[in-house]
Amino acid sequence: MKREDKEAIQRYRERLKMVRDSGGQIDPHESTADKEKRIRTIKADPEAFANYYFPQYVTSKSAPFQIESAKMTLKNPTIKLFDEWGRGLAKSVWDDVIKPIMLWANGQAHYMVLVTVSKDRASELLEDLRAEFEANPRITNDFGEQVMPGQWEKGFFITKGGFIAKALGAGQSVRGLRVRDQRPDYIVVDDLETKETSVNPMRQKKLAKWIERDLIPTMDGKIRRFIYANNRFAPVMIQTILQERHPNWKVHHVKAYDPVTYEPTWKSKYGPNYYREVEDEIGVLAAMAEYNGEPHVEGEIFTDEQIQWTKLPNLNHMKIIIGRWDVAYAGTSTSDFNAVRVWGLKGTDFFYIDSYVRQSKMKAAIAWMCEFQKSLPNTVVVHWGFESQFWNDEVNRTITETEAEYRLSLNIAHIPTSKVNKYDRIVKLQAYYQNGRIYYNENKKSHADTQTGLAQLFGIEPGYKSHDDAPDADESCISELSKYIYTGSDGSKPAMAKYKRKTRF
Repeated sequence: MKREDKEAIQRYRERLKMVRDSGGQIDPHESTADKEKRIRTIKADPEAFANYYFPQYVTSKSAPFQIESAKMTLKNPTIKLFDEWGRGLAKSVWDDVIKPIMLWANGQAHYMVLVTVSKDRASELLEDLRAEFEANPRITNDFGEQVMPGQWEKGFFITKGGFIAKALGAGQSVRGLRVRDQRPDYIVVDDLETKETSVNPMRQKKLAKWIERDLIPTMDGKIRRFIYANNRFAPVMIQTILQERHPNWKVHHVKAYDPVTYEPTWKSKYGPNYYREVEDEIGVLAAMAEYNGEPHVEGEIFTDEQIQWTKLPNLNHMKIIIGRWDVAYAGTSTSDFNAVRVWGLKGTDFFYIDSYVRQSKMKAAIAWMCEFQKSLPNTVVVHWGFESQFWNDEVNRTITETEAEYRLSLNIAHIPTSKVNKYDRIVKLQAYYQNGRIYYNENKKSHADTQTGLAQLFGIEPGYKSHDDAPDADESCISELSKYIYTGSDGSKPAMAKYKRKTRF
């Protein structure tokens, strides 16, 4: 026997032991009537079903979104559902194990096909389900022994109760999926997207077409459930292609945490500081993509290659430093960002110094400005400002209160609101990037607010619908700084000529 086969057998034995050891106690004195009543009650309640039959998985109270998805799946026999949940929210456990057994127990699933990047990987995922049918004491007690000798293999098995399960690799021929008179009636696609397919549009379109034209049509009957389990970690994925083509299919998008409060969506499993720590470990952009389904957008106008990181010149050597605040009021996960950007001018170049870019209340942004100002030498002055359109009594009150708390004055000015279209104003910055006149503080390279601001900049393109608060504030800063670049000895004429791109600072 090959070493790989021995290792696979050992892993499966460990699965069986885990299921047997944690499958829950059986009441040997339960009457037949009580048993039948209990089964009827549990079968109709996804949360009770998960709690009773799968205590080894339900070590934390099931989240409302998990139960919501299970109820939608049970209720609709022809559902086409994307469980687009963030990383760590138990997509595979629910879609590959709990849901199919729940549907089978309700007479709503007879033939499951599990699809992922390869048949070997799909077979490995299917082992969790096979182990439950074989070793779960409560399933055996309530529904009888399920192991079918001769039809009990890795990647394909048939239970004594008549449930069929088969593993399938992406793009594989679907010919021969029928088993006697049975065709698939529950198909789950799990983690089909990889880092490789996410950068291969042709491969993505080919697999989306295979799902539409080959995989789903293998289902033929009153029950035709299709579930797609994948977090959205990239702007364009196989699932987004399918969603665009089929707007009536249900997208169950769940973020792992609130990016403003860091409150976890699955509160019984994750603590209040868990996702703060994740952001510190892997960075805010990666965390937002993997856990919240908000992927970093690769720039088409502004690109990573145009960002020049450098050691920041001494602030005392800056000709002038400008700070601009793009005001947001709500402070929720769907609101605009409070963006405070600080830029300085040295020679004819613009230097990004620091920033605050968060979906927070106004007070937090003002407090950041106060903290930043307090950290500066007395010889360094920041000229703060924000667009006059945002001025109201609440803004005034919040500024006054926060300044009083910090015992300083920001001397923040009201800047006239530009009448030029915001997109046009921001895109004008492209010339400065192309000419190599914009530099970023290398000490802020891993700074969450800096990376959030860059992500917004890269998202600027014709017809964009993403947040633009940071690049809007950048444009205001740089436009003001440019007024202090002069060519004449009399200091009267702004330098408007084009500059050749520099090779080094």
